[in-house]
Amino acid sequence: MGWIKYAAITACALAAADLCVKLAANRISSSLLMLIYGCCTFSTGLTWVLWQWARGMPQPAQLSGVLASIGMGFAFSGVTLGLYVTFSAGAPISLGSPVIRFGGILLTSLAGMILLREPLTLRYVLGVLLVCSGMYLIITR
Repeated sequence: MGWIKYAAITACALAAADLCVKLAANRISSSLLMLIYGCCTFSTGLTWVLWQWARGMPQPAQLSGVLASIGMGFAFSGVTLGLYVTFSAGAPISLGSPVIRFGGILLTSLAGMILLREPLTLRYVLGVLLVCSGMYLIITR
């Protein structure tokens, strides 16, 4: 379970991103926000590729991986724009972000089970029921 530390760091980055989108809402146009987001992700990715290239690390790419990466880029752009619109419409971050994230987690879990044939266990079902109960409590405050 060495991946847990990376997941925790990523969760912190996700929380910071949500907070930044909330702080930007109604203070910058959605199109300019998307441009800045794209520039930041492009420069980060370019820096990483160049750093690995300079260290002699190979950069393999199969067509299926490239296409999935393009899909990921458009999907994350949609997430960023959706967060901006949600927060610009007045949603509090303490409600909007959990609803969006849990909805995404639930859909991703279903896709994993249906498309990737990941196992469905009683423990998983219990976990989903507990999280849904928690989300109900958060939403209804």
